[in-house]
Amino acid sequence: MAISPEPTSENQIDFRAPPPSPIAAGRRSTVTNDEILTEFLHHSLRVPDLILPDKVFPRQKFTESPPVIDFQSLNSKESDPIRKILDSIPGTGCFQLVNHGIPLETIGAALAVATGVFRVPLEKKAAVTRSLERPYGFEEGHGEEGESEFSEEFVWCRDEVLKLKMEGIWPLGYSNFCEKMETLLWEIEKVAEKILLALWESSQRRSICGNDMIQGQEVGSVCCLYKHSRNVPADRWYDVIRMLIRGTDFSHALCLHVCAGASEFHVYSKKGWVSFIPDKGALIITAGDQIQALSGGNYKHVIGRPIFEDEKEDSISMAFLYSPPSTINSSNSKTKREKSVSLGQQALVALVLTLIYQFFAYMFKKF
Repeated sequence: MAISPEPTSENQIDFRAPPPSPIAAGRRSTVTNDEILTEFLHHSLRVPDLILPDKVFPRQKFTESPPVIDFQSLNSKESDPIRKILDSIPGTGCFQLVNHGIPLETIGAALAVATGVFRVPLEKKAAVTRSLERPYGFEEGHGEEGESEFSEEFVWCRDEVLKLKMEGIWPLGYSNFCEKMETLLWEIEKVAEKILLALWESSQRRSICGNDMIQGQEVGSVCCLYKHSRNVPADRWYDVIRMLIRGTDFSHALCLHVCAGASEFHVYSKKGWVSFIPDKGALIITAGDQIQALSGGNYKHVIGRPIFEDEKEDSISMAFLYSPPSTINSSNSKTKREKSVSLGQQALVALVLTLIYQFFAYMFKKF
């Protein structure tokens, strides 16, 4: 007699075992698959080496020192110094100036008092921090804890609001600081003005020969003071980025760098990042955006920064951004307009004089 199957419950769970893992049978199978998996992960998860292209972030290149120009030779009729300047600006964008006539005592006195600016207490510096509304004062992050290895910056100019604020947080030293800076700035402006005049007179490009072509700033020249901390590597990318960001805040024609004791000088432009060793006692002159605009792009605007290596003490450097007064040509034209008298004004004066003459003639005959 056949045995009938047992009846199944309607609630019975249909359970299926998971598929076996893809591991081959055998004692060494796990080790073998681990090696394959490790090799696969090693090749698939490897991070590629990324290299920024030179067009985006040019590499540093060492070059011969830019031409050294004797400032006194600009007074002569020889065209060789001017030719060297005109040849160097399209290339490296800078040149060195010696025998400039600025007394070393004037430079030393300004550098000495400049150290006091960076000794202002941190909590007081916050009241004179730069912003979009106030482009002068201490740079944001001025020597904060954790940032002490970077250079500090202070932007100074002939601004009354800045003067009042600085006298409030540094009452004993700011007046003396301004006096020394004014004396040095006056000498710097004389040198810069003479260089520009020599370039305009000797240049063959008529578009940059007129004083009315450069638009000056309302506040005039600006000085960026830098405190360079000791033992900072010269090839820091951070410093280059800071040059790019903060070197374009102010429009200028020329930038005159006072960097006595610098071991290197870095110049950045779209063409590349150039380094050279400056001559002792020389001023480094770099071209500004106004020169580039007036030359139609022939002269390149560059950003310069001195580097101080292996110094036992912190060093101070200054960058004077010179923009010629915008009132040079307009004042001349205004004088010419004041000297010229229109025909209507002449007729009015003649009429008044005639009436005065008739009045006195009548009074003379009557009395």
